[in-house]
Amino acid sequence: MLSILTNNYGTLMSGLGYTLLSSLIALVFSLIIGTVFALMEISPHKWLRVIGKLYVEVIRNIPLLIITMGFYVIVPKYLLPVDGFTAGTIGLTIYTSAFIAETVRAGIQSVAVGQMEGARSVGLTYTQAMSQIVFPQAIKIVIPPLGNQFINLVKNSSILAFVAGFDLMYQGKIIANATFNTFDTYLVVGLLYLILTMPLSYLMRHLEKKWVTA
Repeated sequence: MLSILTNNYGTLMSGLGYTLLSSLIALVFSLIIGTVFALMEISPHKWLRVIGKLYVEVIRNIPLLIITMGFYVIVPKYLLPVDGFTAGTIGLTIYTSAFIAETVRAGIQSVAVGQMEGARSVGLTYTQAMSQIVFPQAIKIVIPPLGNQFINLVKNSSILAFVAGFDLMYQGKIIANATFNTFDTYLVVGLLYLILTMPLSYLMRHLEKKWVTA
């Protein structure tokens, strides 16, 4: 196993870098998109609720690989060129955003109804009451499940290997094919994924203790 790491260190670190970059981009944008659709799902406007629920239900029930391949194969054919890294990152973002939307929606709806009613009764608009009163409380509630979604996102970034995204799994596959040492190669790859996910897990626990108990 050590020889796999030392002989292919540059290749593995390159793959780790692509995995980290894709995960960070997808994490930021899936959180933004997911939050927007969560707010749409609970909007007082029916047409926004319909769009939000439709997006979440459709995306959640389509495999991540299908979404990614759609951007890798269909988009370049009919719209514009998309490389494997971009296609994988977009697919990962869209797929994760649907799960984050449900997580955030559940958090918002778990806040006591009286919080919104009280805010409206003192003259705040729906948007003001949501942004200033309800949403900050909901964020504290959803920290643990959001942490799980972020960890799943990092692991799901291995989808880039199917579209030549140069990520860690892709580089691991190349090394395994070149060395014929599949077991040791994927053991090293698994440990590198663990290096990525463990700090994230501890960070979310720290935030949970800091914010939830505040």
